[in-house]
Amino acid sequence: MIPFKPLPEPSDFDDKVRVPGNAWLLKNPEQKKGTRDYWSPFKSILADGFNNLCAYSVMYEPVGTVDHFLSRENYRNLAYEWSNLRFASAWINSTKGTLDDQVLDPFDLAEDWFEILLPSQKITYSFGNQASAFCLAREGWSSDEL
Repeated sequence: MIPFKPLPEPSDFDDKVRVPGNAWLLKNPEQKKGTRDYWSPFKSILADGFNNLCAYSVMYEPVGTVDHFLSRENYRNLAYEWSNLRFASAWINSTKGTLDDQVLDPFDLAEDWFEILLPSQKITYSFGNQASAFCLAREGWSSDEL
């Protein structure tokens, strides 16, 4: 897989997204109200930063969506944080939903950890490398337990 590096925060992100978004959250503390979209104007910057590749499938994505790595439903406090945004295909974004603890952050991956088998998009990794140690540690396992 191609590793992605965190993108620098745009200079106007705070004024256009974080400040109004957090103000909206203060006025609308109920979870059922969701969040208001202030981030969409920054989709093209995310797309450029990810070279129009979905952060999760690493496939070319001509349209894409702004994905909240940690979901807005579970982490409302991160809904307006640049560091929580990724560029993703719409179907992966909607399928990912609130599976926050089951999805690896594309910013945490190294180039040789995984391989995507095309056209199935099955992701594989080999035991004994950093990927397996990382995944096992996330699940609270060690390789000795396998």
